[in-house]
Amino acid sequence: MRCLPPAGFARAGGRRYLRSHFLVSSITSARLRPPWSAAMKWLPIRTEKVIMQRTSRPANCLLRWHDRSVISEPGQSGAMRYVLFDVDGTLIDAVDNQRLVWRTWAEQYGLDPHDVYRVALRTRPLETFAQVAPDQDPEKCLAALHELEDEDVRSGAYTAFCGASELLSTLRPGSWALVTSNYEHRVRGRFARTGLPVPEVLVDAAAVEEGKPSPVPYLHAAARLGARPEDCLVVEDAPSGVESGLRAGMTVWSVNAPAAVDGVHRHFGSLREAVRDVLAFVSGPRAHGLEGSAAVE
Repeated sequence: MRCLPPAGFARAGGRRYLRSHFLVSSITSARLRPPWSAAMKWLPIRTEKVIMQRTSRPANCLLRWHDRSVISEPGQSGAMRYVLFDVDGTLIDAVDNQRLVWRTWAEQYGLDPHDVYRVALRTRPLETFAQVAPDQDPEKCLAALHELEDEDVRSGAYTAFCGASELLSTLRPGSWALVTSNYEHRVRGRFARTGLPVPEVLVDAAAVEEGKPSPVPYLHAAARLGARPEDCLVVEDAPSGVESGLRAGMTVWSVNAPAAVDGVHRHFGSLREAVRDVLAFVSGPRAHGLEGSAAVE
């Protein structure tokens, strides 16, 4: 495959283009791994960035030359975009269930349910136990919590938020994922009871060592989808999840609350209100800055 430089490029440094083109094609074809210090010193910074991106692609994907002004703009109009959903509180209306589970657990250990739930909202279970019950065996605490949560999945009263079924059923396979602080078998149980489809990529608490608000869960989901963070939309309802998405460098929208979570790019009072815009994000050209009329000031 021949890749010709843009017209007039020879007058603006054609030799550097030839070096850049040769090295980029060689590196992406051979799928070499860092360090590339010997090669990188010859390349413009923007070209280095493209090499890093392209070496995650199949070996037969050769890089075509683009001028620096184009390479510097991520998420071009032809790029595929993705949606990463939180589950509880975003797609499944199970907030009351979570509160009940934690209240029951707290009462078993003689703790104040309100204080326990406030901590549980922003930390993972083992971190919650360390703060509210440091003198208790964390493994026994976790086993008791899991028993309560599994029973809730089987017999608890919960529903999918209005618009969830329409939205998930419309998204094309491979363009979306679930990112949850819960466990996969519970998500699958709830989705089965509510009739929601389960995507190919589901990142649960067991899949990562750091949970929300760390960016790790959302970055892990993007990697499994083969997506760049800047091409991903995160749909969340909780501050810890919003922080996770923002720290991952993604667009973040909040739903199912009367007021926006701090830091989000857009907010919708309900998931139903966001359906059209989420689908537009996936299918439409990428815009610069905030998108649409519901942008948060």
